[in-house]
Amino acid sequence: MMLHRKASKGSNPEMMPIVFAGGFVLALAFGVRAIFGGVIEPLSDELFGGRIEVFSLSIAIQNLVWGLAQPGFGMIADKFGDRRALWLGFGFYVVGMVVCALGTTPLAQHLGAGVLVGMGISGTAFGVVLAVIGRAAPEARRSHYLGITSAIGSAGQVILPLLASWLTEWLDWRLMVVVITGALLPMALCIPLLRVNEAPLSGRAEYAPVTQTVRSAFGHTSYLLLNMGFFVCGFHLAFITAHLPNYVQHFCVSSASQDELRALGLQALALAGFANIFGTLLASRLGMFFPKPYVLAAIYALRAVVIIIFISQPVTPTSVMIFALVMGGLWLSTVPLTSALVLTMFGPRIMGTLFGFVFLSHQLGGFAGVWLGGVLFDRYASYDQVWYLSIALGVLSAIAHLLVHERPAPRVGLAYDG
Repeated sequence: MMLHRKASKGSNPEMMPIVFAGGFVLALAFGVRAIFGGVIEPLSDELFGGRIEVFSLSIAIQNLVWGLAQPGFGMIADKFGDRRALWLGFGFYVVGMVVCALGTTPLAQHLGAGVLVGMGISGTAFGVVLAVIGRAAPEARRSHYLGITSAIGSAGQVILPLLASWLTEWLDWRLMVVVITGALLPMALCIPLLRVNEAPLSGRAEYAPVTQTVRSAFGHTSYLLLNMGFFVCGFHLAFITAHLPNYVQHFCVSSASQDELRALGLQALALAGFANIFGTLLASRLGMFFPKPYVLAAIYALRAVVIIIFISQPVTPTSVMIFALVMGGLWLSTVPLTSALVLTMFGPRIMGTLFGFVFLSHQLGGFAGVWLGGVLFDRYASYDQVWYLSIALGVLSAIAHLLVHERPAPRVGLAYDG
């Protein structure tokens, strides 16, 4: 179920269309969802009397549904084909954005920005796209191609939040969401390119049933630790993505207007996305020379240190942009390393399913981060408690990854096709 393996050294020309198409799909999927941090304040003011808890719950539902649906989309991709899963996710995403733009009630926003967009991201983001890359890539260079795809995907988090920050100065939030929805349409040109050549059945290993491999995975300590660690990644990323613009708007020491500060928060997210391009490439490169669990442990420990420094200083436009730059370098750099570890442990055959469960843990963390941010801000007019929790979780995740073993999991030989 892989492309030719003989090009294990050097570049593989057959991989590049798949890598760039996959990266572009990721860029659109993640770029569009990154604009919700700039929508939360004006939408809440217009629809919910300024209470951000309601739409925070919508975004939290989005993260939760994204995670809950990820194993399902992974199974669809593994059983019926990657592109079918991608088309399904694309349809959910577009419909969800339209419902968000037109919705006027909490239920409508929970359905549109929450459930439907969450389903859309699940079908078009890491779980499905990286499974395609993992199956297609030569074994010796999987980490390399996974890193390139993830880095290209980061570009969407640069361009679309910047576009959204500019649009908010000219359009109300509804029209801005409609315009951003149009940015999803080029995804339809990329999905047909995400094709993996099937190997002939003869000569292939006799595989264990998917359910048996999944049960074996959840009995493997290192796989469980990856799930625990990715929960923390989701908590950090979702909380910062959803609440940084609001945090900057309320706590940044500046003479700028409220709208300008919210736009600054979106620009900071764009800078984080830009830095993430280089951070992801660097992390995937380091993973080729050092044990991947140790690189991951360092990333989570550094996140905790960066947050401590950020919240211990006065919040200024300069400190916000420095925080975004440094945190962005640590942003999605965990993804190619984590996905490569899943491939090392269990092989590529049901990569979509097994990485889907890991990403479910990520999105459970995302749900907790977004929802707690909204609830605690409405109650205490502060994000301090969530920042402190983020620091503690970063330290725990660093320790957990030091205990992960980078080697094939035992007793799953029949399911392994490395």
